Amino acid sequence: MAIVPLERKPLTFAERTYVPQILSGLKTTWQHLVKPKETLEYPEQRPAIPPGYRGVPTLVKDPNGREKCVSCQLCEFVCPPKAIRITPGEIPAGAPTEHVEKAPKEFEIDMLRCIYCGMCQEVCPEEAIWLQNQFSMTGYSREEMVNNKARLYELGGTLPDQHFKWDKKKSAEAHGNDRH
Repeated sequence: MAIVPLERKPLTFAERTYVPQILSGLKTTWQHLVKPKETLEYPEQRPAIPPGYRGVPTLVKDPNGREKCVSCQLCEFVCPPKAIRITPGEIPAGAPTEHVEKAPKEFEIDMLRCIYCGMCQEVCPEEAIWLQNQFSMTGYSREEMVNNKARLYELGGTLPDQHFKWDKKKSAEAHGNDRH
């Protein structure tokens, strides 16, 4: 294999004195001096959140206030930094949602480990995890930055649901009586 030397163009007198580079730097400095300030008084003024922003992951409930999470643990398995911890639990007999699968006994998201990738929302089959537009999560200790199930539902709230899968299906007899 042959090595081909590169021919370099000789520098001009102006390039050897660095005058064009110095003038370019002074031009940039002058533009920043005369440009109006773009300072926001945070937290009273907040920057606009761009579309598609992936914020804090939270749990949401259906319009009737029921848990949508069924402890499938897909979000826990797909989370790259392993920030999600789920302890599955059974739904007690006699509960209005006993006809559904299981529910989480404990659900925690460590916000210090979360990288806001959005994979948990994408993989959730029940649409129980949503990334909210909140971008400032603070705490005084590490324990405050671990959101438990109650805190996740508080942050997430309720979202409209198009599926209504938690509602019990009407029996065939009830449908037969409705046709008269």
